[in-house]
Amino acid sequence: MAIQVSSELLDGSVLAILAQQDYYGYALTQRVQQAIKVSESTMYPVLRRLKKNGWLTTYDEPYQGRNRRYYQITTDGKERLATIQGEWKDFKLGIDSMLGDEINHG
Repeated sequence: MAIQVSSELLDGSVLAILAQQDYYGYALTQRVQQAIKVSESTMYPVLRRLKKNGWLTTYDEPYQGRNRRYYQITTDGKERLATIQGEWKDFKLGIDSMLGDEINHG
């Protein structure tokens, strides 16, 4: 059984990637899948929720006769990312203290 990724961690992962550069949906999904197991069908509801909350915006760019929808982090999204990063550090420290941090203490 794989460890389930919470929606907050998934939100943070997407926001962190978009803080580096804009991505279109499929490429963003591929980038997230490099790090964590997540289905393509999971990603689009995440993107819609992040946009609804004002943490992302979108714009279209033509590509080979079609439009690609790009996702871009907003100022509010950067603030939300900072909050998630802080919460993640605290959570990670707590889990590492219980499960052991083999990299640093092994």
